[in-house]
Amino acid sequence: MALKQISSNKCFGGLQKVFEHDSVELNCKMKFAVYLPPKAESGKCPVLYWLSGLTCTEQNFISKSGYHQAASEHGLVVIAPDTSPRGCNIKGEDDSWDFGTGAGFYVDATEDPWKTNYRMYSYITEELPQLINANFPVDPQRMSIFGHSMGGHGALICALKNPGKYKSVSAFALICHPVLCPWGKKAFGGYLGPDQSKWKAYDATFLVKSYQGSQLDILIDQGKDDQFLLDGQLLPDNFIAASTEKKIPVVFRLQEGYDHSYYFIATFIADHIRYHAKYLNA
Repeated sequence: MALKQISSNKCFGGLQKVFEHDSVELNCKMKFAVYLPPKAESGKCPVLYWLSGLTCTEQNFISKSGYHQAASEHGLVVIAPDTSPRGCNIKGEDDSWDFGTGAGFYVDATEDPWKTNYRMYSYITEELPQLINANFPVDPQRMSIFGHSMGGHGALICALKNPGKYKSVSAFALICHPVLCPWGKKAFGGYLGPDQSKWKAYDATFLVKSYQGSQLDILIDQGKDDQFLLDGQLLPDNFIAASTEKKIPVVFRLQEGYDHSYYFIATFIADHIRYHAKYLNA
């Protein structure tokens, strides 16, 4: 599958690149960002996938989070894909910021007119890793995933639905229980249809209750002054209760004074890279 390089910038001794390709799963052109640390010049490196939140593209994380220094030091290749298919000319795809373009929710849609393109779950777990493994110096056996908000939800469901695939998982201010929050109800209703029993397959709080896989350690940072936490969009208490019941270890850090923004992510990103490096470089 042909990759077209869009940009390349040297950063902390490595290279921050952006590529475009034709996605089979999403039936459209897609961009993704890849950071190649200095270590990638001499051998295969572990790979860490970042999933962004609502309205984001591949650009937000690479320009705002300040992750490069930590990724360079720990020798991690970092992949940041887009958050939805683009330019599919589906009626209504650009009508709202929390559904359609920039809001793929990391599910495989089953409803018309979304099901042909909106297959972000399969793109993230299958197509993109295959593409990365074939074209970049990464070790396919050493892979982890993290994300923010909608992308934190994406990271958790990818890890929980695929035991053993990812060495570690972490999240910033994730949408923990989408079947119960306004964002989730809107997205799941549109992409997955009215049968709410089907929604549970993409809800971290339900998935953790039935998790039967290898040991999975989870790190979550949440800003205490996050407006979306206060508005009932994130519901971390539900996820923590379910994890505790299943004896799945979660380090949950409520960070005093922080909001939902990239200022919050930038503050704690090095902690998360370090956390993943511990498992990926073990």
